[in-house]
Amino acid sequence: MAELIEVETERLCLRQWRRADRTPFAVMNADPRVMEYFPATLTRTESDAIADRCQLLIEERGWGFWAAEYKATHEFIGFVGLHTPSAELPFSPCVEVGWRLAFSYWGKGLATEAAKEALRVGFHSLGLKEIVSFTAVGNLRSRAVMERLGMRGDGTFEHPHVPENTGLRQHFLYRLSRANHAA
Repeated sequence: MAELIEVETERLCLRQWRRADRTPFAVMNADPRVMEYFPATLTRTESDAIADRCQLLIEERGWGFWAAEYKATHEFIGFVGLHTPSAELPFSPCVEVGWRLAFSYWGKGLATEAAKEALRVGFHSLGLKEIVSFTAVGNLRSRAVMERLGMRGDGTFEHPHVPENTGLRQHFLYRLSRANHAA
């Protein structure tokens, strides 16, 4: 078991998952607005499996997709963090920065705020040379966050885990090097 990394931003705690996070996470994953750029909303069982996997990976590595807690209310609002994708992607191996927040927390700059801290951990604490991010081509909100993070677009690719009939298979890749992050 690795040393646990947990971090704070001005408004958020990025921490290890708790049993109490499962219900709000399942509600979030069943929201069609949150899951618009995923093949489908998730059942409670599917959602719990993702939460369990996030928790296990953090236990193993010390970092991952952390549970995001809003400091003012101590409410679980989603996840933000770093992840090594299991899919065999054209740019693998890699570490990605990613996020998924409850709809009521969109448009407040929280994804950008937390992802900036995740990038800092990745480059400064973990010594990563590059961090990527990717999303369905049409997901302009997430792409805007990637651009606010200083990431540079690097073209499109077909995501092998997204069914072709969803119209979401085409993804846009963003990259950020440690040197560009420092600049």
